Amino acid sequence: MQMNYLHNLVKAFKLNLSFFISRRIAFNKESSFSKFIIRLSIVATTISVATMILSLSFINGFQKVISDKVYSFWGHIRIQRIEPYKVSIAEESLIKADEGIVKQLTQYAEVKYVQPFATRSAILKTSETLEGILFKGVDKNYHFEGIEDFRLKGNWPKHKDSGYSIDIMISEFMSHKLKKNIGEDLLIYFIQPGDVQPKTRKLHITGIFRTGIDLYDKTYVIGDLNLLRKVYEWDSDIIGGYEVVINQPKIILSTSEKIYTVLPPGWTSRTMAELYPEIFDWLQLQSTNKYILITVMSIVAIINLITCLLIMVLERTRMIGLLKAIGSNDGLIQRIFIIQGSIITATGIMAGLLIGLGISFIQLKTGFITLNEEAYYMRTAPIDIIWWQVGSVCLATFVISMLMLCIPSLISKKINPVKAIQFR
Repeated sequence: MQMNYLHNLVKAFKLNLSFFISRRIAFNKESSFSKFIIRLSIVATTISVATMILSLSFINGFQKVISDKVYSFWGHIRIQRIEPYKVSIAEESLIKADEGIVKQLTQYAEVKYVQPFATRSAILKTSETLEGILFKGVDKNYHFEGIEDFRLKGNWPKHKDSGYSIDIMISEFMSHKLKKNIGEDLLIYFIQPGDVQPKTRKLHITGIFRTGIDLYDKTYVIGDLNLLRKVYEWDSDIIGGYEVVINQPKIILSTSEKIYTVLPPGWTSRTMAELYPEIFDWLQLQSTNKYILITVMSIVAIINLITCLLIMVLERTRMIGLLKAIGSNDGLIQRIFIIQGSIITATGIMAGLLIGLGISFIQLKTGFITLNEEAYYMRTAPIDIIWWQVGSVCLATFVISMLMLCIPSLISKKINPVKAIQFR
């Protein structure tokens, strides 16, 4: 028992000695080349960690904002008639509303609500210009709170208990093109099939919206579904399809497949990623860029740390020789440089964490980093901090760095004490 106590005491002494020497080397106040290299390594680690945290926060925010905009405007899943060769920005083939299907879908735990819609091609006319659009008709039960963030000014169209409403909501882009504002009227020409003349209605602008997505802002206006039924002489239960909004976008594909199994023949359910692959493929590409950037910055941090310790080993050759001459083993000397590397790594990680999160929170509060909305669908760079990712960056950087520290520390084993003491 006494021997175990002495053995543990010796181990503790060696560990404390390794830590003491490592700390003295790392925080040596005397000017030296190694001191400069240590500072440079800490700065490189700080920049790498801060860059990785910022990259994750910005790209996560970017993907979340864009996908949320698409989901808000169209729901997560669209139910309509099967039309394999029709583009997403086009009129739908009509279907008959089925309240039984709606009731069944709303009983699913993952489904938040289901709402009907229909779109039809039309032309907005003023005394100066014409603009082709798609009129999106919605009913009185439409959940406008889902797109409330898009409303710039005015109000959403108000529906009547009977007949149809002449209220219309146009985009900011369309407002500028038509030189029309809230409270003004405009003419709309609904395109009819075949050679039939367009039907004209005078509508009243009640509000202006902006999604930031050109595809929507340059194409859609929002009005009453009953207006389309009146103009095209549809029955009161005719619609273009249903928008399905779910609680968890992560299960959108499995929910769409589940919905498809209960739909009548000739109907289909499609996710927004299937309807707008150009947008979601672009978002997926950002994930690839994110992983490439993280890999590059990790390599930079590790190479800097290894280089720093190699220089430290070479500069401390005489010290290593002296320690070996007085009986220190290779394990103690290796621990000195591993502990020193861990101090450098931990300091850089902490500084990078503070800088990365600091800039992220400042951006959340002020939005000082701006973007070209036409190119990026938003005016300010979005931030979405996912804490497990931040923790993973810090932990992975530390663990990988510690594994790599074994490479330069092994060099100390090759140093001959006699030659090292004579080293100049």
